[in-house]
Amino acid sequence: MSEITVGTVVPALTKTIELTDMIAYAGSTWDWHKLHYDGEYLAQKKIPKPVVDGQIFGAYLVQQLQDWLGPKAFVTALDFRFKNLVFAGETIECTASVTAVEQTPDGTLITVASEVGVVGENARVAAGPCSATVLVRS
Repeated sequence: MSEITVGTVVPALTKTIELTDMIAYAGSTWDWHKLHYDGEYLAQKKIPKPVVDGQIFGAYLVQQLQDWLGPKAFVTALDFRFKNLVFAGETIECTASVTAVEQTPDGTLITVASEVGVVGENARVAAGPCSATVLVRS
């Protein structure tokens, strides 16, 4: 963990969120709001496409950190704020950098600042500012 210092950039995680991903996520979280899948409901509300459940951004932020730090990493805190809607078929990118590193008796405690952005033609911030604290066990 000595190579991780304040300012270290975490490898980005990029995901295109398709309707099938959204339905699988809804099934695992029991969130069946029509906003996420029902074309007729969306048309009535004048919403162009199914809206991604914002909680999935937390799951992707955790995946980004665990992919980077490996199986000894345990996310102890996660905070994020929704900024904009994301629609089925859009691509998001999770970016992060290290803001603090602390050695503890249990391992290395790493704090990161991050953001989830929609990439492409309609680029915008989906969630941010975000932060996480990760314990990497010794």
